[in-house]
Amino acid sequence: MITLHDVLRRPFMTEKSIMLKERNNSVVFKVHTEANKRQIKDAVERFFNVKVKDVRTMNYSGKEKRFGRVTGRRKDWKKAVVVLKEGEKLDFV
Repeated sequence: MITLHDVLRRPFMTEKSIMLKERNNSVVFKVHTEANKRQIKDAVERFFNVKVKDVRTMNYSGKEKRFGRVTGRRKDWKKAVVVLKEGEKLDFV
């Protein structure tokens, strides 16, 4: 079983996530692959003291990469887009 401390891995800052933050008041995180939406919502509300309106999740498969003759594979990972309620704000910088 995963605890709330294991759910959130790190914030995921890309150009697209910054646009989502400005337009939709959303924040993007890399999360544990077995975390569900309820756990993600509880973790964000507890650790950052904000109210969450919605959580959307996406699963990504790790890409195959070559290291000389040997082929390897990157890890699978999960991304969560957390939409905050009106008036809530979350800054990482």
